[in-house]
Amino acid sequence: MPPSVWLRPERAAVGRPARRSRAEITAAAVAVADRDGAEAVSMRRVAAELGTGAGTLYRYVETRDELLDLMADHVAGEYAFAAPTGDWLDDLVDVGLQARGIHRRHPWLAERVLTAPGTGPHGADLVEHHLAVLADHPADDAAKLVALGVLSALVATFARAEHAGRDLERNAEYMAHVAAAGTHPHISALDAPPPDPAHDPLPGVLRGVLTGLLPTGSGS
Repeated sequence: MPPSVWLRPERAAVGRPARRSRAEITAAAVAVADRDGAEAVSMRRVAAELGTGAGTLYRYVETRDELLDLMADHVAGEYAFAAPTGDWLDDLVDVGLQARGIHRRHPWLAERVLTAPGTGPHGADLVEHHLAVLADHPADDAAKLVALGVLSALVATFARAEHAGRDLERNAEYMAHVAAAGTHPHISALDAPPPDPAHDPLPGVLRGVLTGLLPTGSGS
């Protein structure tokens, strides 16, 4: 397996002097993905965005997959980490809500987080902040890292569901039909109020999941 892209020199050691940077290439790739989706990201397309040839990019990034890793870490730089407040749950919910904002600005990101998560410099900053927030929590290190993984995946799942809002409406329509038909008595017996568009369920879901993963009374 080749070393992480962040553990290799910025560009190949041979060839003409550098005229680009990985940061510049990554920003161009993010712009393509934000506009047209991750499937539009290719060396050729990003090179066109920069006004250069695709071969030039391979001197900085070896594969498209590396480029996607760079893109995901690049947008993780949009977090604004404040000093821990002493209320670990509020601080982690804030991280989750910031993550949702990043996903909303970059709709392609959720699929990457859920299928091929990676860690680069900005990802390491996120891990460090998460551990700083939980520095006095009695959970062990493994549980703290699991909580971060679950938090990231949960927010990505919420974000992907938001992007697929039309599909969710179609599913809700069919479930209403099933409930009215009476063929599934437990579904028919559900007493759920209609969704309130003004209500944001994510903070409550994050609180419930995080307190389940990181109980403060068990010492673990």
